[in-house]
Amino acid sequence: MFIEPVTLEGTFVRLEPLRFDHLPALIEIGLEESLWKWTTNVVTNEADLERYVRDALAMQAEGTALPFVTIEKSSGTIVGSTRFGNIDPTNRKAEIGWTWINPKWQRTRINTEAKLLMLTHAFETWKCIRVELKTDANNEKSRNAIARIGGVEEGTLRNHMITESGRFRDSVYFSIIDTEWDAVKQGLIAKPEAV
Repeated sequence: MFIEPVTLEGTFVRLEPLRFDHLPALIEIGLEESLWKWTTNVVTNEADLERYVRDALAMQAEGTALPFVTIEKSSGTIVGSTRFGNIDPTNRKAEIGWTWINPKWQRTRINTEAKLLMLTHAFETWKCIRVELKTDANNEKSRNAIARIGGVEEGTLRNHMITESGRFRDSVYFSIIDTEWDAVKQGLIAKPEAV
Protein backbone atom coordinates (compact mmCIF):
# COMPACT_ATOMS: atom_id res chain seq x y z
CA MET A 1 0.00 0.00 0.00
CA PHE A 2 1.50 3.26 -1.14
CA ILE A 3 -0.31 5.98 0.80
CA GLU A 4 -0.26 9.41 -0.81
CA PRO A 5 -2.80 12.16 -1.44
CA VAL A 6 -4.89 11.37 -4.50
CA THR A 7 -7.94 12.85 -6.23
CA LEU A 8 -10.78 10.39 -6.81
CA GLU A 9 -13.32 11.43 -9.43
CA GLY A 10 -16.62 9.98 -10.59
CA THR A 11 -19.66 11.22 -12.46
CA PHE A 12 -21.27 13.16 -9.58
CA VAL A 13 -18.48 13.70 -7.07
CA ARG A 14 -14.81 14.56 -6.84
CA LEU A 15 -12.84 13.77 -3.70
CA GLU A 16 -9.84 16.09 -3.42
CA PRO A 17 -7.12 15.85 -0.79
CA LEU A 18 -8.05 18.07 2.16
CA ARG A 19 -5.98 21.23 2.42
CA PHE A 20 -6.05 23.91 5.07
CA ASP A 21 -7.20 26.45 2.49
CA HIS A 22 -10.45 24.45 2.15
CA LEU A 23 -11.41 25.63 5.64
CA PRO A 24 -13.51 28.69 4.61
CA ALA A 25 -15.67 26.55 2.30
CA LEU A 26 -16.01 23.86 4.97
CA ILE A 27 -17.09 26.50 7.51
CA GLU A 28 -19.83 27.66 5.12
CA ILE A 29 -21.41 24.19 4.98
CA GLY A 30 -20.08 22.39 8.04
CA LEU A 31 -21.50 24.17 11.07
CA GLU A 32 -24.91 22.50 10.82
CA GLU A 33 -25.53 21.01 14.29
CA SER A 34 -27.10 17.79 12.96
CA LEU A 35 -23.86 16.82 11.20
CA TRP A 36 -22.02 16.33 14.46
CA LYS A 37 -24.71 14.74 16.66
CA TRP A 38 -23.28 11.20 16.57
CA THR A 39 -19.60 11.97 15.99
CA THR A 40 -16.91 11.96 18.62
CA ASN A 41 -16.17 15.62 17.84
CA VAL A 42 -17.78 18.75 19.18
CA VAL A 43 -18.08 21.20 16.30
CA THR A 44 -20.16 24.29 17.04
CA ASN A 45 -18.05 27.12 15.65
CA GLU A 46 -15.26 28.03 13.24
CA ALA A 47 -12.49 27.29 15.76
CA ASP A 48 -13.84 23.76 16.31
CA LEU A 49 -13.90 23.09 12.58
CA GLU A 50 -10.40 24.51 12.19
CA ARG A 51 -9.19 22.10 14.92
CA TYR A 52 -10.97 19.23 13.12
CA VAL A 53 -9.15 20.06 9.86
CA ARG A 54 -5.78 20.47 11.60
CA ASP A 55 -6.23 17.09 13.35
CA ALA A 56 -7.07 15.40 10.03
CA LEU A 57 -4.01 16.90 8.37
CA ALA A 58 -1.81 15.86 11.31
CA MET A 59 -3.03 12.27 10.96
CA GLN A 60 -2.26 12.46 7.25
CA ALA A 61 1.28 13.64 8.05
CA GLU A 62 1.65 10.62 10.36
CA GLY A 63 0.57 8.32 7.52
CA THR A 64 -2.52 7.00 9.30
CA ALA A 65 -5.17 9.00 7.44
CA LEU A 66 -6.00 10.38 4.01
CA PRO A 67 -8.68 13.10 4.34
CA PHE A 68 -10.70 14.53 1.46
CA VAL A 69 -13.13 17.31 0.73
CA THR A 70 -16.26 16.10 -1.03
CA ILE A 71 -17.13 18.20 -4.07
CA GLU A 72 -20.35 18.15 -6.08
CA LYS A 73 -18.97 18.05 -9.62
CA SER A 74 -21.88 19.77 -11.36
CA SER A 75 -21.48 22.95 -9.31
CA GLY A 76 -17.88 22.64 -8.09
CA THR A 77 -19.20 23.15 -4.55
CA ILE A 78 -17.55 21.62 -1.49
CA VAL A 79 -20.39 19.79 0.28
CA GLY A 80 -18.58 17.87 3.02
CA SER A 81 -15.60 15.75 3.95
CA THR A 82 -14.60 12.11 4.32
CA ARG A 83 -11.41 10.17 4.89
CA PHE A 84 -9.49 6.98 5.02
CA GLY A 85 -8.28 6.45 8.58
CA ASN A 86 -6.54 3.83 10.69
CA ILE A 87 -4.55 2.90 7.59
CA ASP A 88 -2.59 -0.29 8.26
CA PRO A 89 -0.33 -1.28 5.32
CA THR A 90 1.07 -4.29 7.17
CA ASN A 91 -2.35 -5.89 7.47
CA ARG A 92 -3.63 -4.36 4.20
CA LYS A 93 -6.62 -2.66 5.74
CA ALA A 94 -8.08 0.80 6.18
CA GLU A 95 -11.18 2.43 7.58
CA ILE A 96 -13.55 4.69 5.65
CA GLY A 97 -15.29 7.21 7.82
CA TRP A 98 -15.33 10.70 9.32
CA THR A 99 -17.92 11.34 6.62
CA TRP A 100 -20.23 14.31 6.77
CA ILE A 101 -22.25 15.95 4.02
CA ASN A 102 -24.29 19.13 4.40
CA PRO A 103 -28.00 18.25 4.66
CA LYS A 104 -28.75 20.00 1.34
CA TRP A 105 -26.73 17.28 -0.43
CA GLN A 106 -27.68 14.30 1.71
CA ARG A 107 -29.73 11.54 0.08
CA THR A 108 -28.19 12.32 -3.31
CA ARG A 109 -25.84 10.13 -5.35
CA ILE A 110 -22.87 11.97 -3.84
CA ASN A 111 -22.31 9.71 -0.82
CA THR A 112 -22.96 6.49 -2.78
CA GLU A 113 -20.45 7.44 -5.45
CA ALA A 114 -17.91 8.69 -2.89
CA LYS A 115 -18.01 5.30 -1.16
CA LEU A 116 -17.66 3.54 -4.53
CA LEU A 117 -14.59 5.66 -5.36
CA MET A 118 -12.98 5.08 -1.97
CA LEU A 119 -13.68 1.35 -1.88
CA THR A 120 -12.36 0.97 -5.43
CA HIS A 121 -9.16 2.75 -4.41
CA ALA A 122 -8.80 0.63 -1.28
CA PHE A 123 -9.38 -2.74 -2.94
CA GLU A 124 -8.01 -2.16 -6.43
CA THR A 125 -5.13 0.27 -5.90
CA TRP A 126 -4.03 -0.47 -2.34
CA LYS A 127 -5.05 -4.17 -2.60
CA CYS A 128 -6.68 -4.08 0.82
CA ILE A 129 -8.07 -7.31 2.16
CA ARG A 130 -10.40 -5.48 4.56
CA VAL A 131 -12.11 -2.10 4.75
CA GLU A 132 -13.75 -1.14 8.03
CA LEU A 133 -16.60 1.27 8.67
CA LYS A 134 -17.92 2.16 12.10
CA THR A 135 -20.61 4.35 13.54
CA ASP A 136 -22.21 5.29 16.82
CA ALA A 137 -24.62 2.56 17.91
CA ASN A 138 -27.30 5.25 18.25
CA ASN A 139 -26.88 6.43 14.65
CA GLU A 140 -29.51 4.31 12.94
CA LYS A 141 -29.36 6.36 9.73
CA SER A 142 -25.63 5.70 9.35
CA ARG A 143 -25.97 2.02 10.27
CA ASN A 144 -28.63 1.54 7.61
CA ALA A 145 -26.55 3.39 5.00
CA ILE A 146 -23.46 1.25 5.69
CA ALA A 147 -25.53 -1.93 5.40
CA ARG A 148 -27.07 -0.69 2.11
CA ILE A 149 -23.64 -0.24 0.53
CA GLY A 150 -22.70 -3.81 1.45
CA GLY A 151 -21.03 -3.50 4.84
CA VAL A 152 -21.36 -6.61 7.00
CA GLU A 153 -22.16 -5.80 10.62
CA GLU A 154 -19.60 -7.45 12.89
CA GLY A 155 -20.69 -6.30 16.31
CA THR A 156 -20.78 -3.54 18.89
CA LEU A 157 -17.81 -2.41 20.93
CA ARG A 158 -19.27 -1.16 24.19
CA ASN A 159 -17.84 2.02 25.75
CA HIS A 160 -15.53 2.07 22.75
CA MET A 161 -14.80 5.79 22.77
CA ILE A 162 -15.21 8.85 24.92
CA THR A 163 -16.50 11.70 22.80
CA GLU A 164 -15.23 15.25 23.17
CA SER A 165 -18.47 15.99 25.03
CA GLY A 166 -17.60 13.27 27.56
CA ARG A 167 -20.30 10.82 26.42
CA PHE A 168 -19.33 7.13 26.34
CA ARG A 169 -19.92 5.86 22.83
CA ASP A 170 -20.71 2.33 21.76
CA SER A 171 -19.43 1.77 18.20
CA VAL A 172 -20.91 -0.65 15.68
CA TYR A 173 -18.29 -2.12 13.34
CA PHE A 174 -18.92 -3.15 9.75
CA SER A 175 -16.51 -4.49 7.17
CA ILE A 176 -16.17 -5.40 3.54
CA ILE A 177 -13.47 -7.92 2.69
CA ASP A 178 -11.69 -8.53 -0.59
CA THR A 179 -13.69 -11.64 -1.51
CA GLU A 180 -16.90 -9.59 -1.22
CA TRP A 181 -15.66 -6.61 -3.17
CA ASP A 182 -16.82 -7.62 -6.68
CA ALA A 183 -20.43 -8.12 -5.54
CA VAL A 184 -20.38 -4.94 -3.45
CA LYS A 185 -18.96 -2.97 -6.38
CA GLN A 186 -21.62 -4.22 -8.78
CA GLY A 187 -24.30 -3.37 -6.21
CA LEU A 188 -22.99 0.19 -5.83
CA ILE A 189 -22.73 0.72 -9.59
CA ALA A 190 -26.29 -0.52 -10.06
CA LYS A 191 -27.79 1.51 -7.20
CA PRO A 192 -30.22 4.06 -8.58
CA GLU A 193 -30.93 5.45 -5.12
CA ALA A 194 -28.74 7.36 -2.72
CA VAL A 195 -27.44 5.92 0.54
